[in-house]
Amino acid sequence: MGRSGRGERMLTRRLISRHPRGRRRARKAAGRPPAFRRLDRCTEWLARIRPGWTAKLRPRYPRPGRTGLRRWLPSLRQTLLAGLWVTLTLVTAVGITYARTRVPADLNAFATQQDNVYYWADGTEMARVGPVDRQAMSLDRIPSDVQWAVLAAENASFYSDHGISPKGIGRAVYAMATGGETQGGSTITQQYVKNVYLNQQQTLSRKITEMFLSVKIDQRMGKQQILEGYLNTSWFGRGAYGVQRAATAYYGKDVTELNASEGAVLATLLKGAGNYDPAISAANHKRAVDRWKWVLDRMVSTGHLSPAERATYRTFPEPIAPPKPAGLDGQIGYLVDTAREYAQLRADISDAQFALGGYQIHTTFEKRRVDALAAAVPKSTSALHPKTRHADRNVRVGAATVATDGRILALYGGPGYLTQAFNDADIRVVPAGTVYAPFVYAAGLRDGRLLRRDAPRAPLTPDTRYDADNKVPVRTPEGPYWDRNGKIVKIANDGNRSWGTISIAKAMAESVNVPVVQLGMDVGLDRVRRASVDAGLLPTGFGAQAPTFALGATVTPSPIRLAGAYGTFLASGTHTDPYSVLRITQDGAAVTLHRPAVTHPFSSAVAHDVTAALYGHDTPAPVDGHEGAAGRAGTSPDGKAGWFVGYDPSAVTAVALFRIEPKTQQVQSLKGLAGQAGTAAARTLPEDIWKSYTKTASAAKSTPKATGAGRYGY
Repeated sequence: MGRSGRGERMLTRRLISRHPRGRRRARKAAGRPPAFRRLDRCTEWLARIRPGWTAKLRPRYPRPGRTGLRRWLPSLRQTLLAGLWVTLTLVTAVGITYARTRVPADLNAFATQQDNVYYWADGTEMARVGPVDRQAMSLDRIPSDVQWAVLAAENASFYSDHGISPKGIGRAVYAMATGGETQGGSTITQQYVKNVYLNQQQTLSRKITEMFLSVKIDQRMGKQQILEGYLNTSWFGRGAYGVQRAATAYYGKDVTELNASEGAVLATLLKGAGNYDPAISAANHKRAVDRWKWVLDRMVSTGHLSPAERATYRTFPEPIAPPKPAGLDGQIGYLVDTAREYAQLRADISDAQFALGGYQIHTTFEKRRVDALAAAVPKSTSALHPKTRHADRNVRVGAATVATDGRILALYGGPGYLTQAFNDADIRVVPAGTVYAPFVYAAGLRDGRLLRRDAPRAPLTPDTRYDADNKVPVRTPEGPYWDRNGKIVKIANDGNRSWGTISIAKAMAESVNVPVVQLGMDVGLDRVRRASVDAGLLPTGFGAQAPTFALGATVTPSPIRLAGAYGTFLASGTHTDPYSVLRITQDGAAVTLHRPAVTHPFSSAVAHDVTAALYGHDTPAPVDGHEGAAGRAGTSPDGKAGWFVGYDPSAVTAVALFRIEPKTQQVQSLKGLAGQAGTAAARTLPEDIWKSYTKTASAAKSTPKATGAGRYGY
């Protein structure tokens, strides 16, 4: 028998020897819970010191003389005694934790804010962004209306509380413990402590430390000193820390010139600039206006804004447009944005942390390639005259070069970052057109074809023959394919040419539409889509799966993704998602990055057959000093996009040409571009860009392969 058994026997013998009715009590003791048996031993010990205490302190549980449920319900005395013990335990634990909590001697990172430095792939400096826009301002220079707007929004009881909000802490702790949405509820003091001494992580331990530090800070510092520190260290977005820089970033003036209405906007931003900066999106604007109204009404209810003055603030004070960073013109801004997005997405760096600076971001971009691509676009599109020719207006180009191991070596995002901030190398609304055909071919080679519904799948080889005559009816395993209008669907070849019966490899090499569409139907468009995703296209870049799906009519990859997916064939069927950063350090210490995801969606034989078809035709004239080049040109069936995807021995470049109407942001037709008939220019201009770029960049040396790089989320 174990220790508990021996204790029960000893207790039984004691009870028998000390009480007249000891035998009956011993039998009851044997059936009591372990906690009460231990309490019995304590009371026996007390009885030795002072007889008579045992009867008073030892709980009589289960309660004698009661029956049913009442026998198991504790008495009032037992409940009070248990509550007393719990309270004493909690008070002791809180006291010990409070005593052991130390206020850090150093502030957070505010004293050592630095630029973020971006480097080319060869290690030379590419750009510096920063420093953090922050300037301290004494509280007596910050208008009282701005102060009260912040207090009304964040902590109306600031001057009367003791630095913490038990209700808010409880709500936040419950949300974190249950995995719910992150909760606020912190006082100004708690937020100041978090800004200056702690970090922004939403963890229970950080919340507890924040609570005890807040109480100590509230005792050591005056309320006005805390409020001043809070207003000078809070994040307002647009790179601005502190209310002074926020006033400049959003209203272009000193904080001393702000009124209550503008102060209410800045107070709104404290809830999260990413969700409340009205310049970011229409949804943000609506949220900002709603909260701005609430803050002003809250100021009235707290007695710090008169109803008469509130009535004068009916129109939302629109902030100025966000300033564009200096030094990021040309393609540099696109490169910096691409690398920054990667770092924040894959290295778990928040906006606020990134804005504090001190990061060294080593990118995959090769300067010679970037410069060559930036020069090739205007040179090859010099024949466009948007001022005199309507078809040449709003023409845009996006391009990217991706190595077979996933490194983004170069990109062309637009005419210049300060002119057009959107990165056209990452645009996802332009149809791929016939450059999508290799993915249909790869799906057939890998998965085979279903020619009859109940028959096994038949293999596809490069020599499999297809009817390539113009406007041959599209067939399914059950028969002809009918559209919604009750007509049999027929596909036209380029130039309405009939080719007779040809091999599928020749159809791919010659870009013959009819066999490609029929192959897509034989393989199954679901399988074609799946093979495309396996190769590297994003699952969100696909539309309706009609027969022209095989011609890329409803497939909209970005140039970066399309280049990366073509690279899967060049890499013998191995795919690595595109990424833009090799490594990140901060103050000499490496920042953890997730490694690229490497998959093997196709066999080397399938990849070889696809590559052989690409080398079979559509190859530009040899480029001086650059052997082993191949490529594929294509346009979308609706004539709204022109593409060229070019190989060199180690990388793939995708060039997209398209028009977008500025007001509607809809893709427009390229017919008549450059004064040429139909969409002829849409096919030739992307190829011209590639040829010019490849010729200039052919001498560029590739940087070493990446180690420890992360996966980029295009």
